[in-house]
Amino acid sequence: MSTLQAGGAWALQTQGLSVSLGGRPVLHDLTLRLATGRWTSIVGPNGAGKSTLLRALAGMGEARGQVLLQGRALAHWPGRERARTLAWLGQNQAAPTEMSVYDVAMLGRLPHQSWLAAPSAHDHAAVEQALRRTQAWDWRARSLGQLSGGERQRVLLARALAVQAPVLLMDEPLANLDPPHQTDWLHCMRELVARGTTVVSVLHEISMALQSQDLLVLAQGRVLHHGRSADAASHAALEQVFDHRIQVRAIDDQWVALPRLAPRAHPS
Repeated sequence: MSTLQAGGAWALQTQGLSVSLGGRPVLHDLTLRLATGRWTSIVGPNGAGKSTLLRALAGMGEARGQVLLQGRALAHWPGRERARTLAWLGQNQAAPTEMSVYDVAMLGRLPHQSWLAAPSAHDHAAVEQALRRTQAWDWRARSLGQLSGGERQRVLLARALAVQAPVLLMDEPLANLDPPHQTDWLHCMRELVARGTTVVSVLHEISMALQSQDLLVLAQGRVLHHGRSADAASHAALEQVFDHRIQVRAIDDQWVALPRLAPRAHPS
């Protein structure tokens, strides 16, 4: 039996979580607690195990140890109930390019629908809301294959949002998004959390990750630091894990990560 406390305080928990890929250990005995209704960003250098951890939290792949969703082991969740509770946006996620944007977003409602049942009025309302939130509503009749990479990413985000799950996991959700749409995504995440949604994101954009409430800093498959994004200890861990090649600074009351440039040599 897990030694973790079940209950509503923790959206996701792990106990002794370890993952190997191709016989190579990637995650090492992780014990974590991610609070309900907060946004946690997972950060770290390439190869740290960020995406592997996110997939394990979603119940994808083989892992040792235990993952709990809302206090219940993932293995004990019926498939459809888990799909209604935990939504997923993967990195380079596949989607049928011949389907219309609207129908792709409607895929997010499948866990809520009976077998072969037509979408309900609530399903249609959820899809419209998600497409409007990602500024994809105007393309709803176009096929996914007609869209640019950034537009496609916004549709896949809409599909995840249409699930209306209390827990949302996203791996590199800002891929191919230009700065204005990255800002739109940030506002969307803050709105979700304000309504009680738990958000967990893997991000390479460190300045954007610093806008989350909590940071989980990974290094070589282990947790280097887990704390609030505004804390000095979190900033120190970020600088450390990236070999002090970045520096965290406050600009206009926001924490951002800047490159730490070596002093230029003066000519003799």
